[in-house]
Amino acid sequence: MSPTIYMIILSSLATGTIITMTSHHWLMAWVGLELNTLAIIPIISTMHHPRSTEAATKYFLTQAAASALILFSSMTNAWDTGSWDITQPLTSPSYILLTMALAMKLGLAPLHFWLPEVIQGSTMTTAFIITTWQKIAPMSLIFLTMNNLSTSVFLLMGLLSSLVGGWGGLNQTQTRKIMAYSSIAHLGWMATISSIMTNILIMNLLIYLIMTTSVFLSLIISKSKTIQDTTSTWTLSPTLTIIMLLSLLSLGGLPPLTGFIPKWLIMEELILQNFNLLISMMAASSLLSLFFYLRLTYTTTLTLSPNTTQTKFKWRFYPNTHTMFIATPATISIFLLPMTPLILL
Repeated sequence: MSPTIYMIILSSLATGTIITMTSHHWLMAWVGLELNTLAIIPIISTMHHPRSTEAATKYFLTQAAASALILFSSMTNAWDTGSWDITQPLTSPSYILLTMALAMKLGLAPLHFWLPEVIQGSTMTTAFIITTWQKIAPMSLIFLTMNNLSTSVFLLMGLLSSLVGGWGGLNQTQTRKIMAYSSIAHLGWMATISSIMTNILIMNLLIYLIMTTSVFLSLIISKSKTIQDTTSTWTLSPTLTIIMLLSLLSLGGLPPLTGFIPKWLIMEELILQNFNLLISMMAASSLLSLFFYLRLTYTTTLTLSPNTTQTKFKWRFYPNTHTMFIATPATISIFLLPMTPLILL
């Protein structure tokens, strides 16, 4: 794909998300989501490979179905109430349809099945866009409509997503699928807090985007598509292996790192609301996620691969990709914990 076309598509992608985020009219929100979906289809299918075509088709069908549900929800609401305003209360059928549509857009369990398959079928850069930028528009709609959506449904979907994200990632060998299940688990944590404290939801989303950016850039620079590929990262750049180690541990939510902030605040808030059983189950599910992050860190930094004779080591060439962009997200995803009081203010 030529750089000009690629830039036009990326700007359309950004425009679609911004239209959805800034609109108060349901029709404009739907237009933004459609523009967003149509812009990313050619990006997914750039590889001209059956798997990427399949991923693009799956993505298109699920997102088109979700957009149609949002349109249908807003139309039935407008029919009953006469209002197209996003912030106005929704009727019962409308909010049920909207909840299903937003869960499908985000990849929340039990509507998560498309996400690992689509991410596995696309390139690492496209997977990075899907797991980060594509979550912003649906999350902004959740933020705008949270007063009208069911708290118990979101708590249940959040718990289910964190469990599915933990169990699903255990048996994976592909780094993209591991990141997909990681995304499902993190979105589960966001879904649980979304109906209780929206400011923690926004903070969690921002921290998730930064941490995922850091890990994906590490994987893109080191060209690590499988767990076995990560075993030879140390030959490419020792600094990169340390950044990858700390970013993965931060994504797992270990205390001295940034990733602990959202888990800490969400657990504190849910305990205050007396959701003790729910938060206990979610904390247990985050241990499952932590296992596959630790496995990645173990292969990346702590071991030499047992089959070094067959493994092709990476030559230390000058990197093809710009390594400058990893500095900011890596720093934020490691050192932000002492800033928690300022973030809360």
